[in-house]
Amino acid sequence: MLMAKLNRRLREQSHAGDLTGSQKTVLLHLEREGPATVTTLARTVGVRPQSMGATVAALQGAGLVSGAPDPADGRQTIWSVTPVFRKWIKDARAAREDWLFQVIQTRLAPREQETLAASIELLKRLAED
Repeated sequence: MLMAKLNRRLREQSHAGDLTGSQKTVLLHLEREGPATVTTLARTVGVRPQSMGATVAALQGAGLVSGAPDPADGRQTIWSVTPVFRKWIKDARAAREDWLFQVIQTRLAPREQETLAASIELLKRLAED
């Protein structure tokens, strides 16, 4: 519950409110996994290819993705993120980090900041496989 609330606050700082959940999922998938077809993206998100086509078209219209012919299958288009997206995501991540830094600096006493830093290391250990 606490992590969900913190994640929500961080998302509010990223200015990604103009994007739908599907659009965010597609962009993050393309960023992490690399270029993909609409069919692959639809399978990843769990929607029909026609629905994914509309999602990708909206992202293309916003300049966040671009398509190129699939060299293995000329009927398909391979979609990838654009430099516009890379700048947008970099700025969004920086905004979240800046917000978190400011909140920690202004709301926590120095001793509490030390405690928080120590607890982060413990959480990292818990999250290890």
